[in-house]
Amino acid sequence: MSTPELTTTDFPSTLTSICVVLLVLAVACAVFVGADLLRRPQQMAVMNAVWPLTMLFGSVVWLLFYLRVGRAPRRETRASDSGHGRWTSVAIGTSHCGAGCAIGDLVGEFALVAVPALGAVVGLGTLYQDRVFAGWIIDFVIAFVVGILFQYFSIAPMRDLSLGAGILAALKADTLSITSWQVGMYGLMAIGQFAVLPAVLGGRASVLTPEFWVLMQLAMIAGFACSYPVNWWLIHRGIKEAM
Repeated sequence: MSTPELTTTDFPSTLTSICVVLLVLAVACAVFVGADLLRRPQQMAVMNAVWPLTMLFGSVVWLLFYLRVGRAPRRETRASDSGHGRWTSVAIGTSHCGAGCAIGDLVGEFALVAVPALGAVVGLGTLYQDRVFAGWIIDFVIAFVVGILFQYFSIAPMRDLSLGAGILAALKADTLSITSWQVGMYGLMAIGQFAVLPAVLGGRASVLTPEFWVLMQLAMIAGFACSYPVNWWLIHRGIKEAM
């Protein structure tokens, strides 16, 4: 028997209110950073997209991180070398990977809701019967493509690479990083959706509930924790550029 999907009415109203506040706060952080970047654009252009996207899962914590180490000088001020330490550079690089994963989650999950037939394209109904896995596959594909593009626009200008060489370098730099992020993210989502919520409330959170997206925020933090040591190794080996 399939596990029922929980709608907003199935959750305690207080929990829903808290989740809404947390999501609004994250969006507010993204809007603030986006506006700030108009006045203080990043030297690496792709980071103008990366920083606001990281706010969607990192919220206030990532906002403080951005203000402390990521914020660029104003346009009229000449930027100097950031002088980031290794821990900070790895955290920025890992967050860069997470931005692609954030897009994958948002686009993939809502695309599957809007066009359920996409599930069949990735094997739902033939290879497996659970819609959750279809969402995860779609999320991963989009996250991987976007993440590689983000990495390409980071690494190709730094190394002055051609299109083909840049894509190959981006694949080397981010394949393990993105995969490790997704493993951590899916791991925590699985605990929440397959164990905790069914045990407590008798079902799984629907994509259209605030609870689902707050769980996703927590899962993204787990993804960051799993991806961070991988990024450290990639940067240490010179496979990925320090940021």
